Amino acid sequence: MALRAASIRQSANRPNLFMGGDREMVMFSGLLAFTLIFSAFEFKAFVFGITLWTFALYVLRLMAKSDPLLRPVYLRHRKYREYYAPRSTPFYVNTRTQERQYR
Repeated sequence: MALRAASIRQSANRPNLFMGGDREMVMFSGLLAFTLIFSAFEFKAFVFGITLWTFALYVLRLMAKSDPLLRPVYLRHRKYREYYAPRSTPFYVNTRTQERQYR
């Protein structure tokens, strides 16, 4: 009996991007820029906010172009500890001298 091949459509496998960048980061940078504009309510703040958002959008597009899943990968990387002490079981607690010995 031959195996049946199921095609995976590209639209179901795309990263969640908005305006060419990561969706949450683009929206958050826009929120920051427009908050700056409307809180200061000056022409200088308007120019600076639009420039800031344009630059952020450019950088976020470059990031998404190199790796569309860069933000989730970075957040997972931040969860990792700096140092994992060598031990035989996860329930064993090393003392301070043992931790310093292996650094």
